[in-house]
Amino acid sequence: MTGYDLIDEAVVDAPPDVVWDALLAEFRGGARWWVPANTFAVRSGSPDEVGGEVAVTVHTKGVDKGGPKLRFTARTTAVEPGRRLSVEYVDGVFRGPGDFVLDPLDGGRRTRIGMHFRGRPHGWLKALAKVADIGAEHSKATSAAFVALNGVLSR
Repeated sequence: MTGYDLIDEAVVDAPPDVVWDALLAEFRGGARWWVPANTFAVRSGSPDEVGGEVAVTVHTKGVDKGGPKLRFTARTTAVEPGRRLSVEYVDGVFRGPGDFVLDPLDGGRRTRIGMHFRGRPHGWLKALAKVADIGAEHSKATSAAFVALNGVLSR
């Protein structure tokens, strides 16, 4: 079966606590920097608490632009506030673990943010993954989101 083991990273011109707050705000539905590719909505609990669930929608053509929507649920499995958020994709088109890791740089003035995605396609996405480079699209969208995050936080 096709699976993905992707690491995408960027440096953000903001301290880790500010990046952490922006990450959690996005998972709570903030829609400030991961759009137009992804939107998030809390399903239960809180994304920064073990067991919290977030519904993720990947808008393949952009929000409100039509095209297929990839929907899945991320359940929080571990939290180190300001440092790491680990999830398990438990429902929808992806299954498997993922991690968001923040590392302070330059004495805490900047942050390296990384996403380690180890999802496996599920359902109809398994067939699409045989003909489309889902991994490349994931990395492209994640990199664009991290650039947008830096833009939002450096204002």
